[in-house]
Amino acid sequence: MASDDKILLLVLLAFTCSLAMADHTPLQDFCVADPSNSVVVNGFACKDPKNVGADDFFLSGLHLAGNTTNPVGSKVTPVTVAQLPGLNTLGISLARVDFAPWGINPPHSHPRATEILTVLEGCLEVGFVTSNPENRLITKVVNKGDVFVFPVGLIHFQRNVGYGKAVAIAGLSSQNPGVITIANAVFGSKPDIPSDVLAKAFQVDKSVIYQIQAKF
Repeated sequence: MASDDKILLLVLLAFTCSLAMADHTPLQDFCVADPSNSVVVNGFACKDPKNVGADDFFLSGLHLAGNTTNPVGSKVTPVTVAQLPGLNTLGISLARVDFAPWGINPPHSHPRATEILTVLEGCLEVGFVTSNPENRLITKVVNKGDVFVFPVGLIHFQRNVGYGKAVAIAGLSSQNPGVITIANAVFGSKPDIPSDVLAKAFQVDKSVIYQIQAKF
């Protein structure tokens, strides 16, 4: 067999094996989540299609403003598979984010999703940080009707830089994107990350770490 034929055969074998190992697209019209099912899968087991109705694909109430009377001045109202079972396996979700004047959606990341944010009202400063070693901050002020994208897994934030309330809708590329709020994860883990580890990481005295941990 000629060398070119061998290369072609190897490529075809690799392609065939990749198709056989995984299919990343839905294999049925829908898979409405059944949280009561004891079967453990990567996601939720499917509800019997014969028992599926319109309400499995419906959620009301996103027009209601979130309560922003909290220390950070923002409220995220998620619409993931936990709130809307019909999203199961479809790879999408969204959230409404309300901001008090100068409120923030603190630095966080979504381990399983890219986020696309559309401003419905107000003016937001948004930004994300690239990965090591550059850790470059990419930031912009966005207004009503503007759209900004936060790549999957990167730390990002939003801040209301106006004097009135602000509202945004975020679309996410997972039915269960997850969220890691950086301050909560680092200073509010259970049990605590050892204070000497954090003191060395942040290059501060342990007393500073104790003070911050007490807030979480």
